[in-house]
Amino acid sequence: MNYGDGQRHELASVMSTLARNLEAERNETDTLGAIVQTAVNTVPGVWAGGITQVHRRQVSARVPTDEMVRQCDEAQQELGEGPCVDAIWQRETVVVDDMNAETRWPRFAARAAELRIGSMISFRLFVQEDTLGALNLYGDHEVRFGDEAQIIGEVFAAHAALALSGARHHRQLSESVASRDAIGQAKGLLMCQHRLGAQQAFDLLVRASQQSNIKLTEVAAWVVAEHENPGGASRPQSN
Repeated sequence: MNYGDGQRHELASVMSTLARNLEAERNETDTLGAIVQTAVNTVPGVWAGGITQVHRRQVSARVPTDEMVRQCDEAQQELGEGPCVDAIWQRETVVVDDMNAETRWPRFAARAAELRIGSMISFRLFVQEDTLGALNLYGDHEVRFGDEAQIIGEVFAAHAALALSGARHHRQLSESVASRDAIGQAKGLLMCQHRLGAQQAFDLLVRASQQSNIKLTEVAAWVVAEHENPGGASRPQSN
């Protein structure tokens, strides 16, 4: 689809403003909320939106702009079908032009019609080889999502995917640093308490982990907690 200079300038201005605003957002939820709200305000025909996220096959709604969005995700989780589910597991973009005439997911379509969803478009949030969820945008009964809506929506979906991926990487990094620190503290305590070398202290933690079937990081955390509160630390549960 060919865009005129005015349309290109308008979209560039929107994305530039969004990028500046995202720099000021303090957390993942605020960032995703800003992306979804801007998509709702920008993509032609859209009146509501949200992000569907999947963790261990469980579907959950994030940053919905309307309670209907949350109910829609709950329906797809309950029924195991719908455009968000297909966007996440089967294809990158799923378009529903008329929910009343939709036959791909008859049970979901009936539920969606009750929620006053006329049309819908779902974009898979995709970063490298990991599927993270879907950006879902909702329109009224007379709205048909054409090439323009799909192209603009894909831009916002890319922003949302990067935000999710970045937040996940930050969490993993924080967890890794915390685990390393806990193991380091536990090693130091064992070295002092039992006059062990660094490798001996680490080997002791590993053997304790293996014999008790408890994660190494949890064993280390227990050693530190027991040192700070002798006899009062809760024993970690075995795996």
